[in-house]
Amino acid sequence: MQSLSFTPGRAFLSSNSPAVPWTAVFEDEGIAGYFYACDRSHEKLEDSILDAMLIYNVEALAKSDAEFQRPEPQRIAAIEWSRDGMQAVLYLDGTAQALVDFQTRCGYCRMDFPNFMDEQGGNWRKSTHAWSEAALHRFESALYA
Repeated sequence: MQSLSFTPGRAFLSSNSPAVPWTAVFEDEGIAGYFYACDRSHEKLEDSILDAMLIYNVEALAKSDAEFQRPEPQRIAAIEWSRDGMQAVLYLDGTAQALVDFQTRCGYCRMDFPNFMDEQGGNWRKSTHAWSEAALHRFESALYA
């Protein structure tokens, strides 16, 4: 598991799968945090992104912290890979926020955003990113089996 301690507004964590060519990336460039499923066999960065999922909006996160009178928190982001390297989960502060499955070519996130019409001939499901407790349970069960 690779992890990063950060303050929302600026973060980058990239983790390569043991199964080439997959990579999972968590990035916060100031406005929002996203989780990306990437294929690092592509030369151009924009071609390598297979899917992107919204994890949080920085402003909304700060508002929530203020409402609960939490000091500006340090957060911990971690990426865990399945044993076969075909799935990755993003954890924030120990809670799963997103899962990418390179075998079935779909992603799940708690925000279920963004969603697009599936492209004709596209090979990655983008019409929904609805969270799946069942997919997370299968992932976590296989880690400890």
